[in-house]
Amino acid sequence: MKKISTILLLGSLLTASCLKAQDIKDRVITTAVPFLLVAADARAAGMGDQGVATSVDAFSQQWNPAKFAFATSEHGIGISYTPYLSDIVSDIFLGDLSYFYKIDDRSALAASFRYFSLGSIETRQNIEQIPLLVNPNELTFDVSYSLKLSETFSMAVAGRYLRSDLGLSDGQDLGAAGSFGVDVAAFYQSDEIVYNNFDGVWRFGVNISNIGPKMSYDDAGQENFIPTNLRLGGGFDFIFNPDSKLGVYLEFNKLLVPTPQDFNGDGIINQEDDDVYNETSSISGIFKSFTDAPDGLSEELKEVTWALGTEYAFRDAVKLRAGYFNESDEKGYRKFVSVGGGFKYQEFIIIDISYLFSTSQFPSPLDKTLRFGLTFNLGDEYIN
Repeated sequence: MKKISTILLLGSLLTASCLKAQDIKDRVITTAVPFLLVAADARAAGMGDQGVATSVDAFSQQWNPAKFAFATSEHGIGISYTPYLSDIVSDIFLGDLSYFYKIDDRSALAASFRYFSLGSIETRQNIEQIPLLVNPNELTFDVSYSLKLSETFSMAVAGRYLRSDLGLSDGQDLGAAGSFGVDVAAFYQSDEIVYNNFDGVWRFGVNISNIGPKMSYDDAGQENFIPTNLRLGGGFDFIFNPDSKLGVYLEFNKLLVPTPQDFNGDGIINQEDDDVYNETSSISGIFKSFTDAPDGLSEELKEVTWALGTEYAFRDAVKLRAGYFNESDEKGYRKFVSVGGGFKYQEFIIIDISYLFSTSQFPSPLDKTLRFGLTFNLGDEYIN
């Protein structure tokens, strides 16, 4: 089994949870447990890492739990697997297990468990030291309740437990950090509308996720924001005939976390600035995140990522997907194209795959990686 250093792991792979000294013009927002912002399922990944306004599936918990109120199956189980840095190591991966239960025609309960294994890592302070093997990992467990407030509109709340165990740093045991988060989500799905040459369904969704306290990895009081995030999107399904339809979706995301700043005016963002930055509470940070970018509105807009995706379905048995994700070069460099597909097997089993091509000068850890998902839709059927 190959090994990688803690520095590579936390710096390159996870976009380190603590702010590091950086150029004043390169104000990248970093948080604890950043894996929560990565698509855990192959369907969303195939459409550019988006899902707030797409049709409901078993993995809707991450994107918009309000969609579960529109589920057409009584039960749904989703299992997904995403390898990380597969060209370098074989034991880093993101796994997801999701479940929903349709209580009645108007409401649903759901739960999911996400686990990010950072593999086995040898840590040492010098070449002569005998290495210590650690197995850092991060996980979340959440539950949600969704309710239709009308035939076309639903809302949901979710509660989430977060745990991050990054092992050792400079020979010191960081210990496991914990926190909790709350999601508030809404979803609109229109009735089927008849147009001249096709029918159509409109969908809109919004989700404010991971509203909660910071995480602390040490006894010194260094705290890190969790990735509180605003997700907003819309889409339209072109229904050409009973066998053929095409969905087009657009989604915007903004971290509701303050922008790092050069508070002391020395030209760099360093530990002294971090100390001031970390005095901001998590709730205060949400409100500040809309207006605190030093360069004003132009920089605030650069902190918004967007994704455009499409999904073509033939008889709901075969689905083809493509998407594009974009982030400003000054805020993280994430740019990629994704493709994917879904295949129904024996009416109640769906197999999904996706593949990502990085288009950024800094390749994604998921570049040229296949993701896999398996969905089981069980029980009675509901008609929306």
